[in-house]
Amino acid sequence: MSLITASGLAKSFGPDDIFSNITLSVPQRARIAIVGPNGIGKTTLLRILAGEEQPSAGTVSAASKLRIGYLPQEAGFESAHTLWEECLEPFEALRGQEAELRRLEVAMSDPGNGRQVLERYGRLQAEFEHRGGYTYINRIEQVLTGLGFGREEFSYPLAHLSGGQRTRALLARLLLSEPDLLVLDEPTNHLDIQAVEWLEGYLSQWNGATLIVSHDRYFLDRVVNTIWEMTRAGFEVYHGNSSAYLHQRQERWDRRQQVFAEEKARLEREVEYIRKNISGQNVSQARGRLRRLHRYLHAVEQLGLEAVIGKAWGTLSEDVSVTVSLMSVEEAQRRVRALREPSNRPPQLHLRLHSVQRSGEIVLRTRDLRVGYPGNPLFWAGEIELRRLECTALIGPNGAGKTTFLKTILEKVPPLEGEVEMGASLQVGYFAQAHEDLHPELTLVQEIEMVAPDMLPGEVRAYLAKFLFTGEEAFKPVSVLSGGERGRLALAKLALGGANLLLLDEPTNHLDIPSQEILQQVLADFEGTILLVSHDRYLIDALATQVWEIDETQEVLRIFKGSYSLYRAEQEAASEAQRVAAEMERTKTKAHISQPRPSGEQRRRVKRLQELETLIEKLEDELSGLAAKLENPPADPAVVHKLGTDYVRVQEELDELMHEWARVSEE
Repeated sequence: MSLITASGLAKSFGPDDIFSNITLSVPQRARIAIVGPNGIGKTTLLRILAGEEQPSAGTVSAASKLRIGYLPQEAGFESAHTLWEECLEPFEALRGQEAELRRLEVAMSDPGNGRQVLERYGRLQAEFEHRGGYTYINRIEQVLTGLGFGREEFSYPLAHLSGGQRTRALLARLLLSEPDLLVLDEPTNHLDIQAVEWLEGYLSQWNGATLIVSHDRYFLDRVVNTIWEMTRAGFEVYHGNSSAYLHQRQERWDRRQQVFAEEKARLEREVEYIRKNISGQNVSQARGRLRRLHRYLHAVEQLGLEAVIGKAWGTLSEDVSVTVSLMSVEEAQRRVRALREPSNRPPQLHLRLHSVQRSGEIVLRTRDLRVGYPGNPLFWAGEIELRRLECTALIGPNGAGKTTFLKTILEKVPPLEGEVEMGASLQVGYFAQAHEDLHPELTLVQEIEMVAPDMLPGEVRAYLAKFLFTGEEAFKPVSVLSGGERGRLALAKLALGGANLLLLDEPTNHLDIPSQEILQQVLADFEGTILLVSHDRYLIDALATQVWEIDETQEVLRIFKGSYSLYRAEQEAASEAQRVAAEMERTKTKAHISQPRPSGEQRRRVKRLQELETLIEKLEDELSGLAAKLENPPADPAVVHKLGTDYVRVQEELDELMHEWARVSEE
């Protein structure tokens, strides 16, 4: 059964068509992501499906009593309630039952009320428990904490929260409401990595359906199993997560190129046969083939090659208008040669980053550095060092001080203690998360002219076109640009600076997936040094040579030498080791408290536990050795690949032994 079906959807704003002829169906328990270039109409489509907006044409049908939870990109969430009061709203019925139970408890204390009250209490208590009445407070706390709210913020009025916090508050309420269908527009925009990972886990256990617009590739890998790619031609459906989609998309593009090439070659052979025989003995056959080619080329030009190839004329004739006069052989030949390869590939960002000079080997060094503001210290960085050609990912919770650290490096925020020492021959390029270096009153052309005054007007427009600003868009004021457009303009300005040190604060925010892919490749090829603040784990994993993590609880910057994947593996191994140690301690405590004479089965169990502990210790040592080698990898790629394979194998063996140890311990 489908929760929502749509047929022939179209949306226009004045003379501009956003999309047309969209037909879709959202089944129960769906896990669907809608992707596509910015401006294609993804947000508009979500709003129509959620009932927030009406289509210009087409119909939308929803299942009876369907409950939809809709999260816009920027929630205008207005309420007089506190954050906690707002999250209590989904449990209003439960709270009514809770109050009734309290009244019945008072009534039961009166001996005169008898059996009827007791029975009523029993039935109501069973229903209350079944509906989660004894756990809803814990659920609220879990969701709010998971989405990055501190306990001190639970009592904040919504009116006192920032826009990003209000969006998270609305997301919390939607999750607690448990609608049949969650419609989420960029749900990770205002979440740090920890909160995104929590949301991934929460949605993986979600019993309802989800329809998501997101550019977070890591998130989509873990949450969805179907991708709808939105193009100007309609929907392309891909089965699998984001990684599977990217692979399948390339295969489809390659196949289309091959089919087109084969079909064009066939048509060229057909024209050649007609040309040779139109005046010879086979003239009748040649004229018949020319008539068929005449119809075929009209169909291709009107419907597209993919819609025509392999189809009988009878299935196409109603949708194709054909001129009465038969085209000449020369005209047929011209039209075949003019056929161009069909493609649903979106326009691509053309970004290049060039350093004007080589920096010194030491790019940045800190000495006894404390970052923050007077009266509000954020973290201690001590002595750290960034070297030429390194890419460092700076991660930590929202509000931990990542952006403040970049501004401290740029001397926009003075350090509370210590100093930042910059290296020699540095040209710094800064990409600001809030794009505060853009001027709302200026046009795009004027913004480029500010950093490249020697560019001619035609050169400026040609340059902006590389960043997908074409035609009259070049003269739009910055104030009307979307988040994605501002990001592309900021990248355009950054590319003109010739920097050899890039300080990037959330550079993939609002960029569509194709643009993210291009930016990732450009940064990978960049012959300079990068300090990257990002929640985009896909980007971090692809680029980072080390990870700097701000530990908010200890207010200190911790350094991990190695990739993000190795950093995560180390974090998970440490968490698992803590869990196992705690479990072992509980086992020892139980054994100390009660020590009856062991049976034969107990002796075998104890022996196996000892064997497992020895094996676990051996594998942990082996894993540490492999991690040390991967931190300083050899030049040979084959050796690096084998080290990585061995690391995964040992980790899997260790996990199996850990699970067995836990099972045997509980027997």
